[in-house]
Formats: sequence, C-alpha cells, structure tokens
Amino acid sequence: MSYNVLIVDDSPAMRSFVRRVLDVSGIDVGACWQAGDGQEALRLLHDQWVDIVLTDINMPTMDGEQLLHRLAEDDVLRTVPVLVISTDSTDGRVQRMLTLGAKGYVAKPFSPEMLREELEKALGVVDVG
Repeated sequence: MSYNVLIVDDSPAMRSFVRRVLDVSGIDVGACWQAGDGQEALRLLHDQWVDIVLTDINMPTMDGEQLLHRLAEDDVLRTVPVLVISTDSTDGRVQRMLTLGAKGYVAKPFSPEMLREELEKALGVVDVG
C-alpha cells in the first residue's frame, strides 16, 4: 500500500532532503506534497487526501505547534497522523508535541531507518507493543 505524504518545513532544501530520505527508506510513497508552513499545509490538507504529515516545528506564519492545534480542532483532519521532524529534541518540546497529538518525533539529523521506523509506528504498520 502506498501512502500520501505531506512534508511541512520552511526550508526547501530540508523538504527535498526528507523526500529523498523517504525514497531510500523503503516506505511506499504515493503522492508527496510539500508546504512551507502550517498555513500552507492546512490549505493543502483541505484539497488533498494525505495519509501522514511530516512537520518541522520552527516555521514562520504558522509553526508546527500551531499546526497541531489547528488539526486537533478539525473533525476530519484530527485523524491524520503527524510525525514531527525537528532539531529541537529537548524532553519538554518532544513531550509537548506528543501531548498535542503528534504520533511520533524524529530528531534531526536522522537516518532513513529512523524515519521509516517512526513512520511505520505513526501509520500503525508495525506493532509498537
């Protein structure tokens, strides 16, 4: 089964990098969309079916934390799993993002294997027990 993915990061280079890592991770990616901030991501999410969102935290206009708040307020979008990919891996930040509804957290830098493992957990592809 292929998964439609939305990559949200204000850095075009990082979005490209995450896309390349997805390609080599072995995850079967269908469509892959990109957004430069949470606001752009919300617009895209209302127009496209997305199976998972990969988002950075620190972005202009609407950051990853605000995006999680907005997704939680939407009856349809709250069901879309979100995986946070960020350089901020402090315990407090990780815990806050998970409390807000993120299904997983990947600290930058990361390997394709790390990304695949967290994606599979967030998508419910593997048993996390």
